[in-house]
Amino acid sequence: METLWFIIIAFMLAMYVILDGFDLGAGIIHLLAAKTEDEKRTILNAIGPVWDGNEVWLLAAGGTLYFAFPQLYASSFSGFYLPLIIVLWLLMLRGAGIELRHQIHNTMWRSFWDVVFSVSSILLAIFFGAALGNVVRGVPLGADGYFFEPLWTTFTVTPDAGILDPFTVIMGLVALFTLALHGANYIAMKTEGEIQTRARSAAVRSWVGTLLTSLIAFITVYTIRPEIFNNFRDYPWGYIFPLLGLMSLLSMPLSRKRGKDTLAFISSSVFIGSMLSATAFGLYPNLLPSSTDPQRAITIYNAAAHQYGLSVGLAWWVIGIVLASGYFIYTYRVFRGKVTLPPEGSGY
Repeated sequence: METLWFIIIAFMLAMYVILDGFDLGAGIIHLLAAKTEDEKRTILNAIGPVWDGNEVWLLAAGGTLYFAFPQLYASSFSGFYLPLIIVLWLLMLRGAGIELRHQIHNTMWRSFWDVVFSVSSILLAIFFGAALGNVVRGVPLGADGYFFEPLWTTFTVTPDAGILDPFTVIMGLVALFTLALHGANYIAMKTEGEIQTRARSAAVRSWVGTLLTSLIAFITVYTIRPEIFNNFRDYPWGYIFPLLGLMSLLSMPLSRKRGKDTLAFISSSVFIGSMLSATAFGLYPNLLPSSTDPQRAITIYNAAAHQYGLSVGLAWWVIGIVLASGYFIYTYRVFRGKVTLPPEGSGY
């Protein structure tokens, strides 16, 4: 049962990164791909109907984590208090940037919220990547299962490192380029004309950045946390995840060359899902490794709720995921196709 809930939470987090990831990516390239007011409104209307719904996956994943692995929830929200508060503010600012820019028809007002939207999207991508880097690297867990990390310490990869060190910064850059690529593919799929051309250009540059930073991250992980590859050695079928990720990454330039923007977007979605799956496969059964003593790691076994609760919760989770899936299928079906810019004063 613990393994099933590990898979469920990994799935929900992957869905959040894939779905809200293209929203973040649209924000990252917002000021680069859109030059005119109509083009900026086009990007916002491309994500407008779905961005807030996509964030439900993050809330649902947090609630599921609290239910299934309460020890991990308590430890993580205590140790990562500072970055979580920063992420909370960035999420609020990003939402404000989307919803407030069209409330007043003033150039300075709109420009201010455009910058807020873009900068908060960039910082969120970096912080999410750094968070994943902390999970891979491990945190200084104490004997009681709790820890605290400052934003940084000596800025070196040591057992008592802070949130930011060279490795987590690299992971932040991987997330930044990956989500920029994902968002550029989405905007290219949803738009036409000059903005589509700029989005395709941004996708090309982001693809190069994703490839280079991913290679650096792979080498760094192998250097500082080689045990993450133990599961791949013991269960070779797990190599399907990184291989699928590599194939999807390499297929994107070919799809773009053929003008198949939808296929390029699907490829970036598969790339994100595959690489997150590979990371989860390598970490299992650890939920949060310890950088000071491997025996102190929080695992699916010492952090799980009671078996009865997990069993009952599974039935409710199935009902909830069916309802949520129906909502998302309906929403994306209604707003499929290219973006049509609404009249000034309506939409975003």
